[in-house]
Amino acid sequence: MKSIFIAYDQAYHEQILSILNFNHVRGFTAWPEVQGKGSKTGEPHLGDHAWPSLNASLITIVDDVKVKPILAQLRDLDETSKLMGLRAFVWNIEDGI
Repeated sequence: MKSIFIAYDQAYHEQILSILNFNHVRGFTAWPEVQGKGSKTGEPHLGDHAWPSLNASLITIVDDVKVKPILAQLRDLDETSKLMGLRAFVWNIEDGI
C-alpha cells in the first residue's frame, strides 16, 4: 500500500477528485484551505491581502499498482498551468487499522 499526498491550488479540486474517481479510489482525507509556497516556482498561496489564493491538500491510501497512473494524470494536469501549483508525494504505508 502507498499513500499519495497531493497539495494543489483550490481551483483544481474537482479535477483531482475526478482523477481519483477515474482510478477507482474511493477513500481520501482532504484539507480544503491550506497555505503554501513552492520551493522553486509558482505563486504563494497564503490567503492574505497580498497573496489571496489558497491551496487545498488531500491524502489517499491506494494499492501500489494505482500510483503510476494517478501520478501520470496529476502530471498532465500540472502541465496545464505551472503558476497554479500542484505537487504530489508518495509514501509507503507500513501498517494501519
